[in-house]
Amino acid sequence: MDAGQRDQFIKQHVDLVHYIVGRIAISLPPNVDRDDLISAGIVGLIKAVDRFDPSRGVKFATYASSVIRGEIMESLRSRDWAPRSLRRRAREVAEVVAELEAEIGQVPTDAEIAAALDMELEGYYELMGQISGAAISSLEDMVAQHPHWEPQHPNLAESADAYQSPAEYVVQNELRRLITDIIEELPPREKHILALYYQEELTLREIGEILGISESRVCQIHSQTITRLRGRLLKQHRIERR
Repeated sequence: MDAGQRDQFIKQHVDLVHYIVGRIAISLPPNVDRDDLISAGIVGLIKAVDRFDPSRGVKFATYASSVIRGEIMESLRSRDWAPRSLRRRAREVAEVVAELEAEIGQVPTDAEIAAALDMELEGYYELMGQISGAAISSLEDMVAQHPHWEPQHPNLAESADAYQSPAEYVVQNELRRLITDIIEELPPREKHILALYYQEELTLREIGEILGISESRVCQIHSQTITRLRGRLLKQHRIERR
């Protein structure tokens, strides 16, 4: 396409950037500038337009979503806006959850996790709310930070498979399988929230209205669920390294 068509094509898909920013920004603290996220998303959109190859059989919006999201997440990580102490705490909690799960042989309850952390339940919920923002709690970011995978597409969907090398494809599918297995073992409400957020693409507020709980409580549960998944992936990584 010529320069004029390219510019028009970009303008036609700017709403996609705002949509993705809206979903990512939900879990972030108020000090993160939304305009900065939009700027990063626009950069991702431009990259997607310039790199897109329709002959690969992938829809542009699907491919562009992965590139936009990846650019935004990379921008957030490069700014290092979350305190390192809180990032460290998030990892420690994930490890405790993984160890507790291995010890009791099942998914631990909120109360059991709080006890293992030597915290009151309300304090644990408050910590989950803090970690939700600090860790950019999402399946996409969790997968992107997995030690065995450096994907071009930090998303669980299969939208960019056609752009991957055979090695990336194999590793991605294995990681999908592992995460799917872990999700199947989660408590019903946590699975329901993941399905509503990642499959139905509802906001945390909409999910809260459906479940009859507050938006902040949905955020806590979402963060706790991602913490469980991170813990299982860390455990799996340690097993693979033995």
